[in-house]
Amino acid sequence: MKYSQAIKPISYLKAHVGEIVRGVSENQETMIITHHGEAKVVVQDIHVFEQTQESLAMLKLLAQSKASLQQGRIKPAAEAFADLAERIRTE
Repeated sequence: MKYSQAIKPISYLKAHVGEIVRGVSENQETMIITHHGEAKVVVQDIHVFEQTQESLAMLKLLAQSKASLQQGRIKPAAEAFADLAERIRTE
């Protein structure tokens, strides 16, 4: 479903909450709810939400890795694993 078709006023949500929950859940859709003509809330299937959060976490890790690389904060894999093994032994 296109977002332009998934925008509904809060009055629609109030009148059709069961239908909306079923539709969003079964079809893994996202719905945008407006209040006084402004987008205020997103209703989203929990699995879609979790996938989005996991994707954002991965993108954050990639961005941090890129920044570390650009700053020269790198070491060979063998050295990194040796450091980790040492940390585990000392804890």
